[in-house]
Amino acid sequence: MAFTDGLLSARVHHTARMAGDSLRRIAVLLAERNEIDDQIAEIIGRPMTSGHLGEWIAAQIFDIQLFSSATTEAIDGHFSSGPLKDRGVNVKWYLQQEGLLDMTMSQQPYDYLVMAGPTRPAGTSAGQSRPWQIDSVYLFDAQALRADLSSHGRRVGTASSIRQDVWAAAEIYPNRRNTRLPLTDDQMEMLRLFAPRE
Repeated sequence: MAFTDGLLSARVHHTARMAGDSLRRIAVLLAERNEIDDQIAEIIGRPMTSGHLGEWIAAQIFDIQLFSSATTEAIDGHFSSGPLKDRGVNVKWYLQQEGLLDMTMSQQPYDYLVMAGPTRPAGTSAGQSRPWQIDSVYLFDAQALRADLSSHGRRVGTASSIRQDVWAAAEIYPNRRNTRLPLTDDQMEMLRLFAPRE
């Protein structure tokens, strides 16, 4: 009995030591991440989140004038130039493209500009990472998208399920399928800065 108790005690001690090592490693990594996030926040003028950073990146590449307040309902800003000049836009950056889009029933925005990471089916995230990268960009006419969802009996709201053919038709990068917002070579090059690293 004493031998069994000793083995159990040793196993518990070993497990606790391993957990402590992992916690210390996580604490170090988070401290490093906090330093990086502080540097990014200094550049973009807002806290480092995928939403704020995505809006800032989109503003730089697509010439979007963002609202000074990040709490404006359903709309992040307006296109300042090009074929969509003055149209309101809601910018999204999803670290995975899962076929879902957070939408609003508001008549604004006029467009959704969606930047997305790697394509993966919706489901468990166990064993996966979500890299900060842009694999693809999509532009949706908000009114047409709402009408399409309604005609197919699909819900409009948080995590609206968008058909794959609709995603494909909306793609502006890397494939230039949607001609409503033709990208210049400079814009394509800027987006490639956020492409997956080989």
